[in-house]
Amino acid sequence: MKRTYDSSIHCQAIISKEVSPIEDKKIYLLAELTILPGFLEEVKAILKEALIPTLQEPGCEALYETGRKDDPHRLVFFEVFSSAADIEFHLEQDYTKRMLASRDGKVSGVPTLTKLSAL
Repeated sequence: MKRTYDSSIHCQAIISKEVSPIEDKKIYLLAELTILPGFLEEVKAILKEALIPTLQEPGCEALYETGRKDDPHRLVFFEVFSSAADIEFHLEQDYTKRMLASRDGKVSGVPTLTKLSAL
């Protein structure tokens, strides 16, 4: 017996799913920055220092530090926080402040920050 995929059932399940207020507050961020030549390893070490404490924050649900294969100096971060208050908490931490300050003079252009939403 051949099974077929009925997209209308899938769509109805998505539409009828209630979203809790907590899920509505989640913040999804995509950040990209380009590191100047000669600073890549230094910046990666700085990011590594902040990674574990960030992941241990109660409101940090995910943090992926990645780079583009075709442009290794282009770093891409995907972050999920439970709420805007959790991002504020993150930005107030000493390790975050050190990490952000330590990028000065090592980044080419203006980093991009895109706020995403769940589908």
